[in-house]
Amino acid sequence: MNGSAQQGNRASTVLGRRLGRELLRLRETADKTQQQVARVISATNSKIAKMERGWVPMRDPDIRAMCEFYGVHDPKVLGRLLELARLDRERRKAKGWWQHSPQAGALAEYIAMEDVARRLRTWQLSLIPGLFQTSEYARSLAVSDGVWEDPDDIERIVEVRMKRQARLVGGNPLEVYAVVWEAALRQQVGGPRVMRNQLEHLLEVAQLPNVRLQVMPFQAGGHPCVVGSFNIVSFAETEAVDVVHTDTIVSTVWVENDEEGAVYSSFFDRTARLSLAPKDSVTLIDSICKGMYP
Repeated sequence: MNGSAQQGNRASTVLGRRLGRELLRLRETADKTQQQVARVISATNSKIAKMERGWVPMRDPDIRAMCEFYGVHDPKVLGRLLELARLDRERRKAKGWWQHSPQAGALAEYIAMEDVARRLRTWQLSLIPGLFQTSEYARSLAVSDGVWEDPDDIERIVEVRMKRQARLVGGNPLEVYAVVWEAALRQQVGGPRVMRNQLEHLLEVAQLPNVRLQVMPFQAGGHPCVVGSFNIVSFAETEAVDVVHTDTIVSTVWVENDEEGAVYSSFFDRTARLSLAPKDSVTLIDSICKGMYP
């Protein structure tokens, strides 16, 4: 799915869009129009459209009235929808630090999801995963990007990346399963000194109990994920589907349905199986690091 919700905390869009799709399916099954539903809950057609797209929080009385109108009387179905709505409302109330950082830009929705996620699986072709980057590495990327010229803006970009890494520690750390192509370890972003420090940091991160790091070596040859990098974000709530995030040069792509998400998960698993085991991956990273001279 391209684009995102335009209202509320964007961390809520995962559950909000799921709830909206459920209500849309029930309405279409009942053969009702948005105009008819709008009259039932004393709302406008526009509000019904926003509800079905997950753009606005939903009140329990509205959900109950809509289900009654759709002929849905199963208490389990109603209870599931009400629980989705409750979780979505709680997410919208949360205020994240990224909302006050314009430099987060298009990454803001992804950061919001990452902030409340339980698990992240990431496949990277040419870059060290953002959660594992040093400030020097992140700064070198921002400079080479060419979009930001003001040194203060560049420093704020680096600050955004460093703040994200707080999710790796604490009482409820994010579980991260990262598979990185060997090219990302050898590409000298910022020069040999910066890259050596980055690889040393990567070795430290790999020791965290909530991090699993594997390297896809050059010698593995072709592999399922050769076409591009992506992230799979998973949440604790059973009703929240995995969200796949991937960037192209001109846009951000979101995948938020079980079928397509399962394809990405399958490709990730197949690529991981072709990669070095964590212990062997650390050995390779250490070898590359020692061979990188300033």
